[in-house]
Amino acid sequence: MPGRSSSNSGSTGFISFSGIESALSSLKNFQNCINSGMDTASSVALDLVETQTEVSSEYSMDKAMVEFAMMDRELNHYVKAVQSMINHVKEERPENIPDLKLLVEKTFLTLQNKNSDADFQNNEKFVQFKQQLKELKKQYGLQADREADGTGVDEDMIVTQSQTNFICPITQLEMKKPVKNKVCGHTYEEEAIVRMIQSKHGRKKKACCPKIGCSHTDVRLCDLIQDEALRRAIESHRKKHRQSE
Repeated sequence: MPGRSSSNSGSTGFISFSGIESALSSLKNFQNCINSGMDTASSVALDLVETQTEVSSEYSMDKAMVEFAMMDRELNHYVKAVQSMINHVKEERPENIPDLKLLVEKTFLTLQNKNSDADFQNNEKFVQFKQQLKELKKQYGLQADREADGTGVDEDMIVTQSQTNFICPITQLEMKKPVKNKVCGHTYEEEAIVRMIQSKHGRKKKACCPKIGCSHTDVRLCDLIQDEALRRAIESHRKKHRQSE
């Protein structure tokens, strides 16, 4: 009978899920497309802020990120629903073959009915996009304030403070590819922090955050994310420095 199998692999003993699991694996790959789309939208939004483009264009990128986040959530819910159905049938081993489509739809709708805007806080790329956008706006907002207020401002002190924020606590050099620690919020040169973590782990030790005064004692590679806003701020600073020479 179609759908029946004597094999134990991917089967409850009477229903083979190998085809479903294979399709599910392919469906998960679609998340890579969503992630690529989010990366592109995030990069364009940062470009718009950097070039002082009108707010409406930036807003369209924000809407695109929301749509990508919603697609990601819906895809995750569907995958969870299918996996739930497979696990249910494998565990229960019902005598009669259940309506698998109905089981998936029921679980999927239950998950979808619990949707809320707070879910986006669980999407790492969406949260990172919001943070990067805010940080880059802050950089340019502070610059605009300083340019507008020419009285009582020590330009040498401003440059020194700015450069301090751009300095890696490990190399003590201006960063080229900064990464941020999601746990403590400090930034480092990517190559330097990765090398430090790998060296510590190679000796079965934990890597402490190299920023003076930080109490974080277990920095991990999975905690590091690209700090695109800071990278752009550093590049902007370099360009202005070269122009002033």
